[in-house]
Amino acid sequence: MMTSVFVAYGEGKDAVKSPNIIVILTDDMGYKDVGFNGCEDIPTPNIDRIANDGVKFSSGYVSYAVSGPSRAGLMTGRYQDRFGFSRNPIFSPDDPEMGLPLSEQTLADIAKSAGYKTMGIGKWHLGAHSLLHPNARGFDEFFGFLGGGHRYFPDEWTINSDNEAKGEGESYRTKLQYNGKMLGEQEYLTDAFSREAVSFVKENAQHPFFLYLAYNAPHTPLQATEKYLDRFKHISDEKRRIYAAMVSAVDDGVGLLLEQLESSGISDNTILFFLSDNGGPEWDNGSDNGELRGGKSTYYEGGIRVPFAMRWPVRIKAGQVCETPVISLDIAATIVANIDKKATVKNKLDGIDLLSVVNNPVENKQNRTLFWRMYDRQEYIARDGNGTYKVLLKPNGEELYNLDEDISEKRNLLKNNLYQKEYEALVKELKLWMKDLREPAFLGLTKEQMEEYWKLRNKNTN
Repeated sequence: MMTSVFVAYGEGKDAVKSPNIIVILTDDMGYKDVGFNGCEDIPTPNIDRIANDGVKFSSGYVSYAVSGPSRAGLMTGRYQDRFGFSRNPIFSPDDPEMGLPLSEQTLADIAKSAGYKTMGIGKWHLGAHSLLHPNARGFDEFFGFLGGGHRYFPDEWTINSDNEAKGEGESYRTKLQYNGKMLGEQEYLTDAFSREAVSFVKENAQHPFFLYLAYNAPHTPLQATEKYLDRFKHISDEKRRIYAAMVSAVDDGVGLLLEQLESSGISDNTILFFLSDNGGPEWDNGSDNGELRGGKSTYYEGGIRVPFAMRWPVRIKAGQVCETPVISLDIAATIVANIDKKATVKNKLDGIDLLSVVNNPVENKQNRTLFWRMYDRQEYIARDGNGTYKVLLKPNGEELYNLDEDISEKRNLLKNNLYQKEYEALVKELKLWMKDLREPAFLGLTKEQMEEYWKLRNKNTN
């Protein structure tokens, strides 16, 4: 029978001891590709349970519009531009600078400092050098791959070590690894990740744990087994059909994980977050961002607003919808604020405790502004904490939108002079924030930058 520990909502953190923590991250999922955000053609009953048993964040953001920097923000609880992680890293196992700087703590570092057992599963994308490996960044265990993506079928994993992979493309074909040892895994990628997550929870149910489950799905390549494809014969568009199958595989895995939490008697006192690393690239993988403008790699809502939900039954009342803008950086602050043992936090976090907005619906407006920078395009973005105005400063012009009235960002309010006060206030805050940012710490995955990187590396080697 499931063990329940009930605490009055909003009660002090001392009433709950050592909650387990799980972060589930999908890759390139569209805002409208989960049931709790209105998806109609892809059933996601298990993912929806997270929102239905807790809270859905209708304005949930990530700190960057592509994978690597977004994960760096999530994993540290800090704007990644503060430490120069402003690009997708190049897959380079012999470069200790190509990834998350050693100056930064990870969520696993923080949890481990409070006595938690820690495991990372799935996609890393924060550096392939041994000094940057998950096992060197706070994770007791790691099962997955180190690069920016992967193929899904085991017969395509033909490269026996990370050092044998020549560049990003070949890194997609490396064998999976457990704590640095390459394995002969034979299961479909998503299913293997789900299996290991369930196993970790089952084996560690009697000890506080932190689990980071970073699915590669539904990132390209679009690959799914017949088991999942057979569920979507009604979808005529082939790209969308395979995408749906990949999302369904994730949903099955989430269901197995939720079942294990219940059978282990720890479901009520486990904090569980679900989100995507960025918006969906609709043109590439068949995702759907709904009425949001743009997608992955853009700083319109479709690129940075993502499916985002949280459950913690002993502290969060079920069935809530939080409209206050929140961001992935808040996950670290929430963890630190709600674990019962003092954690070591060496850098200032940029987020807030999400319970402060979830459990105080009348007073949940935050006096803060959310920021984004896309260095290589010289784009700077800010959204006010009351959720109304958003400004974009771009080389080819400036834009201001009222998101309460224009969620699709169709009407640039700067075409008249009625909103100069709102514009100037956001720009002032944005410029103050920009003063604390670093130049990019490394070259990234654009074709030109990769060519320059390898040219410099070869010159220094010879």
